Amino acid sequence: MSMSNAIGKPARRAPKPKLSLRALQEELAALNERVEDLEDLRELNQAIARQANKPRVPWAKAKKDLGLA
Repeated sequence: MSMSNAIGKPARRAPKPKLSLRALQEELAALNERVEDLEDLRELNQAIARQANKPRVPWAKAKKDLGLA
C-alpha cells in the first residue's frame, strides 16, 4: 500500500515509462552479454583453480617453444 498525503488520499505513483521494442531488444542484448561475461569469468576461475598446484612454465621457455624467441 502506498503512503497517504495530508488529505487522506493515496499518494500518486509516477507512470511507468513505456519501453519500445528496440529498447527491450537492446536491454536483452546487454543482459545476454553480461551473462556470457560472467560465464567466461567462472570458467577462467575454474581453470586457474585446476592449475593451482601445477608447475608453471617460465616465459622464456614458452616463447622458445612457440618459436617467438
